[in-house]
Amino acid sequence: MRRSRTDRKAEIRARVRALVKAMSPEQRAADSVRACSRLKAQRAWEEAATVLFYAPLPDELDLWPLVLEALSSGQRVALPRYDKATGTYAPSLIENAGGDLVAGMLGIREPGPQCPWLRGEQIDLVMVPGVAFDAGGRRLGRGKGFYDRLLRTVGGTKCGAGFDQQIVADLPVEPHDFSMDCVLTPTRWIVL
Repeated sequence: MRRSRTDRKAEIRARVRALVKAMSPEQRAADSVRACSRLKAQRAWEEAATVLFYAPLPDELDLWPLVLEALSSGQRVALPRYDKATGTYAPSLIENAGGDLVAGMLGIREPGPQCPWLRGEQIDLVMVPGVAFDAGGRRLGRGKGFYDRLLRTVGGTKCGAGFDQQIVADLPVEPHDFSMDCVLTPTRWIVL
């Protein structure tokens, strides 16, 4: 009997989460530093005037040092902010990585209500977390579809960001799943 896409996604999520959980905090931190260095060497980063980042959870690749660097170098920085009116996330501009952030709907840091919304076409580079990615640019998220809906509204290069342990051979996809233009890991820059 064939397993459903939902079952296959659940199996991949469980397997990849176990691999990431097995990493020590020191390994996750060192890999995050390596990924930041790798990203800074890419043309997509060098040419981006506006970057949409994510506020990392403990099991996600931590690119936060680049938020601080981008702000200090004059790049515009945005983060997803929950819009209660639409029930979706949209980009919102920050100027201060400490003072502009609040705990959002899911407990994830996001821009506060004083931060202006940003039109999707103003974004040059979107850093996208996920549970797993494959070499074809497909992404497996946490299962709620928030990022898939966000990605449909923003322009720019969509870059998946994850640990090497999060790269799998092949991901099942559904029509609403959004593919990346590139994928960043501590050891790889995959352009699609």
